[in-house]
Amino acid sequence: MRTPSFRELESSLKLYITKKEHLDMIQDAYNFALNKHEGQFRKSGDPYIVHPLDVAFILSELHTDPTTIMAGLLHDVIEDTSASYEEVKDIFGEEVALLTEGVTKLGQYKFKGKILESTKIQAQAKNYQKMLLAMAKDIRVVIVKLADRLNNMRTLDSLPEEKQLRIANETMDIYAPLAHRLGMNIMKAELEDTAFKYINPSKFKRIAKLISDTKLNREADLELMQTNIAYLLTENNVVCNVKGRIKNIYSVHKKMITRQKEFDEIYDLLALRIIVDDIESCYRTIGIIHSKWTPIPNRFKDYIAMPKPNLYQSLHTSVIANGKVYEIQIRNDEMDSIAEYGVAAHWAYKESKGNFKMTEEVSKKLKWYGDLINFTKESENDSDVLNLLRDDIFHSNVYVFTPAGDIIDLPKGATPLDFAFRIHTQVGIKTVGAIVNGKIVPLEYELSTGDIVNMKTSVNSFGPNDNWLKIVKTSNAKSKIKNYLNKRRRDVLVEMGKEDLTREVNSKNVSITLNDKVVEKLFRKKGAKTVEDLYYEIGKNTISPGSAVNALVGSVEYTEEDLIQKINESVFVDTKSESNVIVEGLKNPSIKLSNCCTPIPGDRITGYVSKGVGIAVHRTKCNNLAALDKNRYIEVFWGNDTHRMYDVNIKLIVSNRDNVLAEIINTITAAKAKINQVAASTNKRKEGIIKLKLNLGNKQVLETVILNLQKLKGVFSIERMMK
Repeated sequence: MRTPSFRELESSLKLYITKKEHLDMIQDAYNFALNKHEGQFRKSGDPYIVHPLDVAFILSELHTDPTTIMAGLLHDVIEDTSASYEEVKDIFGEEVALLTEGVTKLGQYKFKGKILESTKIQAQAKNYQKMLLAMAKDIRVVIVKLADRLNNMRTLDSLPEEKQLRIANETMDIYAPLAHRLGMNIMKAELEDTAFKYINPSKFKRIAKLISDTKLNREADLELMQTNIAYLLTENNVVCNVKGRIKNIYSVHKKMITRQKEFDEIYDLLALRIIVDDIESCYRTIGIIHSKWTPIPNRFKDYIAMPKPNLYQSLHTSVIANGKVYEIQIRNDEMDSIAEYGVAAHWAYKESKGNFKMTEEVSKKLKWYGDLINFTKESENDSDVLNLLRDDIFHSNVYVFTPAGDIIDLPKGATPLDFAFRIHTQVGIKTVGAIVNGKIVPLEYELSTGDIVNMKTSVNSFGPNDNWLKIVKTSNAKSKIKNYLNKRRRDVLVEMGKEDLTREVNSKNVSITLNDKVVEKLFRKKGAKTVEDLYYEIGKNTISPGSAVNALVGSVEYTEEDLIQKINESVFVDTKSESNVIVEGLKNPSIKLSNCCTPIPGDRITGYVSKGVGIAVHRTKCNNLAALDKNRYIEVFWGNDTHRMYDVNIKLIVSNRDNVLAEIINTITAAKAKINQVAASTNKRKEGIIKLKLNLGNKQVLETVILNLQKLKGVFSIERMMK
């Protein structure tokens, strides 16, 4: 990255600062910093002065006042050189000295990924709070810090990998959201993209390449749509300026995650901005656009009538044109300036304003910041101010600390249980209590920004219950709790319901036809749409076995031939079979073990007479078998061949730790099973997903394998796969 010279900085400043005394003061600050940093170098090998010069240049692009520019040039002299607060105050005045000292103190805030001592954790939380409190005294402190952070992110390549990751995480968790809260979207986008490059370099490169590979086509699409819109609006006498852009890398990544889609499935990467003269023209333009192109439902948003908390105003819509989806934003020049620079558009320095106070200007425009200023003046202690900060400054997010010092963001109203499930599914499931800021709290306690949360877990925990669903606020936690409860209960209740229904059918000596279509027709109002649903409802006593049989018998016709065939079935048994599956009354039938459920000796099995295949053998609880015509079912059972081996598929969810796969393989082979195939991947929670095709003799061996695997550290779940 090329560093601007002081002359280039001066040229940038002269675009909005013309008074010689102000420019001279900035020159003096530069010379002072140059002298104090002499002999100091950055990790990149560059003279240290290039950093404060870059920071000042970033601030000049935001049109900050001379005091802020000087603070940008001097922001490291108190911390890193022989200069003192008093020296800076004597030469440049108290305002510059206070601002420089404020940035220096924020520089002492260190985001550590692994801090074990409670005192260090509390100090970290206090430093975070100190940053927020500094905003209440002078917004310029944070503006300089944001410029400082932006330059540090631009030069992160020269640092060790561990430090790169720490700084990138800190940027993504704190500085990018702060820039967003101030409406500084250009800075926010660059901070996010640069941090993302270090946090997840492989995904960053992949998305960057995908954007690059399709750039020419997308730019051509944008250019065509720009031309069409400009022509359409000109025809309707609307003065406009139409701009096109392709969304930044991290925003594309977020869309892929939130929508759970691949890059090719994200259609609204093409964004157009229409700048018009006034508010009336904004609404007129949206009408013209919608009359020409089809708008996508639920994508229109009016941020002009209801601005965002960071002052953002615009009309948003998405339309389909030329087979493509275009996101369109419509606003006037002032709104466009605010959209890019946020409150900077309001506190931009203008010499004609006379005694300009940036903090006062911002407090007038941002309600949350104005409230913070007033409350700080009235409050006698910092804790009261922090309560306001927790409730308002990050209204849509709550930031809490883990015992290791990591920051976890949660929605407002989140509880310790939400926190636990965000950390890891097993932490949530094994939770027995919570400690917040050193005090035991109930699980329904509402977390606040700055809280330090320590979850207490136990291997003897009974796990989640229905009441937990009323406590948690996040869909993530609710989903994991429901999955746990359902998985724990459903398998047992389905088997119970199936046995109850079979017993009732046998006791009444009737024959029934049972498939998903029949179940949905007869039991939909009672919550059952599939055969398994029916078993589940019977198992939990929502539907009685007797009423189920009565409904099924009343809806199906049966023939005498069916009953006669059952009564007169042959009792001949051939105990020799190549597949080791025996069919009464048949010698050497064509038999195939179904791949969908991979039955093995010990499983309850059912045969299905299939055209062109012969008899396909399924596990009795196979989902595919339940959907087939029951008139084609045939009784089968295992033979006595103990030497044959069978394939079976299992899936494990494991922690993503070193050697976990090796331990799994050793455990399986030790149980006298062979591994024919292995596939490994990760899910969104960064857990490992391991799929294995095993070759073994019977169900008893499989159960031994599963029992031994469950004893391994970090194995969260094991399931036998069915297609």
